[in-house]
Amino acid sequence: MIAVGKYLVEKTMDPACDLENIYRAAVREVDPAGLIASRVRKEGSKLVLRGQGADWTEDISRYRQVMALGIGKASARMAFAMGSLLEDELASGFVITKYGHGLNLPKIKVLEAGHPIPDENSLEGARILAGMARAADEHSIIINLVSGGGSALCCLPADGISLEHKQKTTQALLASGAGIDEVNCIRKHLSKVKGGGLARMAIPARLINLILSDVIGDRIDTIASGITAPDPTTFEDALSIIFRYGLDDRLPRAVIEHLARGARGETAETPKENDPAFRNNINLILGNNTLACAAAQSAAKKMGYDAHILSTTLAGEASEAGKYFAQLAGAMRERKSPTAKPAVMIAGGETTVTLRGAGKGGRNQEMALAFTLELHRILPDSSDVFFLSAGTDGSDGPTDAAGALVTPALTAKMKAVSAEAALRLQNNDSYSFFQHQGGLFVTGPTYTNVCDIQVLAVI
Repeated sequence: MIAVGKYLVEKTMDPACDLENIYRAAVREVDPAGLIASRVRKEGSKLVLRGQGADWTEDISRYRQVMALGIGKASARMAFAMGSLLEDELASGFVITKYGHGLNLPKIKVLEAGHPIPDENSLEGARILAGMARAADEHSIIINLVSGGGSALCCLPADGISLEHKQKTTQALLASGAGIDEVNCIRKHLSKVKGGGLARMAIPARLINLILSDVIGDRIDTIASGITAPDPTTFEDALSIIFRYGLDDRLPRAVIEHLARGARGETAETPKENDPAFRNNINLILGNNTLACAAAQSAAKKMGYDAHILSTTLAGEASEAGKYFAQLAGAMRERKSPTAKPAVMIAGGETTVTLRGAGKGGRNQEMALAFTLELHRILPDSSDVFFLSAGTDGSDGPTDAAGALVTPALTAKMKAVSAEAALRLQNNDSYSFFQHQGGLFVTGPTYTNVCDIQVLAVI
């Protein structure tokens, strides 16, 4: 029953459709253009900015040049909104985004580049971005638009490090199961622009950074490898991560030697908290996963579900998280959780995958496949459980899917295909499983990026 005016009416539920709409409500809440429209306004010559827990006002009439720069999967959409707001006051702009995420914008050039592995466009884009930042003077203000994915999209290697070195290092790190903060620690110490590097380049210009967070805890030093933030990590930290994951024999020697020189003090560290680079620099977070999960919960409640947010900091191995959600579904069915059916549990965050096979997939598809196998093991006849895991950016790993949707139609097949499912999971080949059996969740680019969303429904 749901409320319509003063009456209660019966609602016929379509959980598979509902889960998709819950996901879309979450994504809509963190649409970059909508966030900028609601959090940035122009009052005469003043820009009034409202971030997560911080406000700022800047009089742009003090500057002779207003410039927009940006990196990330959401940067083109952010640039569209800022260009519409600033109009004639914007002199120029340049942003780098993922292939397929670009837009044609007046005054702001958009370059598409490689993700998650940097390519030649990542290198060329970083050179252009750095050149524009260095050309800005004390009479310039840069509105810098930052979102997740920027680490790969903007690649300006340190001296002695090539694009190929960065590509091989990124591939090894992504396969290792290392967390994003660990991956970005190494990236920062192999780069001229990451780890506060762009802030140094922009001196003496005014630098206003509007950030869409795809990192648990909204750490600005980790989002897009913290191009405008003090870096608390060191060369020694980077080396310890490499040895922790046994990567010392899998990375190019030039990378290991560069980090070792830094650890010995022979190469300058990334800028730290009191560095002059940050004196004319402000970072404001416009949106994050918490905002998306709250919107998902609100949408689910309006649909008639008893909806709860389980976590916005989900991390760890994707397959283990999938097993956990299946066990949670069992508890919800047996009323051992604080929910009343029909119930929805929502989570957000970013898990990892340690690659052991040569298959195709992403962390969301891997989680959904592990969920399916575990659900078949503990509840082989379930017909009332639905599960969606998807990236808010519309892409999951190197695939065209955002994630995967598990329905009773799929779980009903598991008796016949569970052996195949187990082999696919072992080979990190979740995409092939869902492609053959059904369940791929394909949205196309969403032009935003605030980690992943999981929605579990028991009706």
